[in-house]
Amino acid sequence: MKKLIYLCLIILMAGACGQSYEETKRLSRLERQRQMREDSAALKIAVMPTLDCLPMLVARQYNLYDSLGADIRLKFYSAHIDCDTALLNDRVEGTVTDLVRAERMMMKGKKLIYCTATDAYWQLVSNRNSRVKDLKQMDDKMMAMTRYSVTDMLGDYAIDSVKLDGERVYRVQINDVRVRLQMLHNNEMDAMLLTEPQASEALAAKHKLLLDSRKLGLKMGAVVFRDIIKGDSARERQYDVFVKAYNMACDSINKYGVARYGDLVTKYCQVKASTVDSIKNYRFSHVAQPREKDIETARKWLKKKLK
Repeated sequence: MKKLIYLCLIILMAGACGQSYEETKRLSRLERQRQMREDSAALKIAVMPTLDCLPMLVARQYNLYDSLGADIRLKFYSAHIDCDTALLNDRVEGTVTDLVRAERMMMKGKKLIYCTATDAYWQLVSNRNSRVKDLKQMDDKMMAMTRYSVTDMLGDYAIDSVKLDGERVYRVQINDVRVRLQMLHNNEMDAMLLTEPQASEALAAKHKLLLDSRKLGLKMGAVVFRDIIKGDSARERQYDVFVKAYNMACDSINKYGVARYGDLVTKYCQVKASTVDSIKNYRFSHVAQPREKDIETARKWLKKKLK
């Protein structure tokens, strides 16, 4: 009799466990569906481990988006090509990019709008062990960049400016900006194009500066969105909040300095704290459209490149 009672208890417990498992699966499925709906409704922006993304990181860290009443989410990538893919496949609504990449996507048929120019700049840095002290010495050297981007355009400019044979400078596509910097430290590349804070970290390690896009009068950084804002009141509201939070974050960074937000930079960009402390004159501008001359520079280069 006792054995029968124990058997019944075991069967009841097994049934209860089975129901609990099925219920857990159902609740998990419902939770995933809820999260997917919320993520779909949110304004999602692809960001990089680069300093031009700092205003968005600050706005997120200090809950500016939430306090202003909008669900804005940052999606983190290590390569602009991955940001482009996310934008092209409608997984995000916006991305931090450069004008060459943005114009290239529009040439491929993607409808985009420019939200703002950014204050990003790019520097061509040579490996301290490669004995390259000026652009003329880039002959028979390897240079890391990304195709159809501002780094590709600046690479062309560097080569053409000293009349080198383009086929004698070996351009290697390294998309991940952190991997690119590590290759410089490991003496695996002769030169590369970097933006901040990776550029400052390279220079702090005594690598040599060959070219600075600021001296060329170029302002090629940008934030773009898919052309879905107009006519959608919910998206318009999110976009307006993004602009307001971005401007507020810029004001805070400009007031207190980049070093005040060093923890964010070191966490997401994976550079040394001393590197962040060394960046003192980087100013962040309020939302403003890219200059037409910079857009035209990107277009002209792309047309020539794609011939």
